[in-house]
Amino acid sequence: MTDRSGTAHRLWLRSFHQAAPGAPRLLCLPHAGGSASFYHPVSEALSPGVDVLAAQYPGRQDRLTETPAQSVQELAQGVFRALDEGDDTPLALFGHSMGALVGFELARLLESAGRPPVVLFLSGRRGPSVERIETVHEGGDARLIEEVGRLEGTDAALLQDKELLEMILPALRADYRAVATYRPAPGPRLRCPFVVLTGDADPRVTPEEARTWDQETDGPSELHVFPGGHFYLVAQQQAVVARIEATLRRLGPGTGAVA
Repeated sequence: MTDRSGTAHRLWLRSFHQAAPGAPRLLCLPHAGGSASFYHPVSEALSPGVDVLAAQYPGRQDRLTETPAQSVQELAQGVFRALDEGDDTPLALFGHSMGALVGFELARLLESAGRPPVVLFLSGRRGPSVERIETVHEGGDARLIEEVGRLEGTDAALLQDKELLEMILPALRADYRAVATYRPAPGPRLRCPFVVLTGDADPRVTPEEARTWDQETDGPSELHVFPGGHFYLVAQQQAVVARIEATLRRLGPGTGAVA
């Protein structure tokens, strides 16, 4: 069992629902500006058959007073350190947008440590081989807020709350900077299977760009396109949850392949 009493675990990981004994584990990694609570509905839908954990990055919610991470790799390392190295529960990773990059780097750390994830779900993000200059983090607050509103992942009313914005903007800007400056270090391709998910109307990534994730693994890779934009997984939650469940059912612990 995971040691959920550890300081790093309490800081970095959240659990919302009780899982059945022996349930596979799904670790969810939030998008830029996102928090662990974004995945509460996913946890509710999957429990008790799947033990859902969600990462809580520094600089938001109950970690608001902490300095936000400055890189994708720093986020991945923080989550990695929070995991119990002696826990052999099958672990799947799900990352959306920035979380997909964090999940990719976390999978690299886990494979290097001899604890590969059984599958990596990569949502709403192009593969790292597709380079694009991103400068939103270099603009003023208005530009950053405009970009967040354009992606339709945040309640519009919240973006009008000046007091709330003052609290969330530092972490949001740091996240956008981390994504814009992300470059994966040279290293071997992963071996775990990839399941790539994206919206057909996502302004940030096309299905063709999402498909390029298959260049990053020697394992099988599959792409699933859903109706919707960057936050397609909110409106399509039932279908996304069904895809997660079906994948985990098809994966035998330790097989390292989608059946």
